[in-house]
Amino acid sequence: MSRLLFLAAALVAAGLVWPRLVQFELARQPAEMLMRQPDAAFYFPLVASLIVSVALSLGLWLHGRGQR
Repeated sequence: MSRLLFLAAALVAAGLVWPRLVQFELARQPAEMLMRQPDAAFYFPLVASLIVSVALSLGLWLHGRGQR
């Protein structure tokens, strides 16, 4: 139950922080993939995904250490 609550809090925090990242242009990194076709476009934020992954991994690791 505690882990689910922590995950929910982390997702809410990420949702609150995301507009601030867009405001400071941290959401648009140079290594992002953008593929355009005449009738469609595909955008994948590679660097932002890596940053979020590292932050969540670090947060969950710290949370796990605190429960020991």
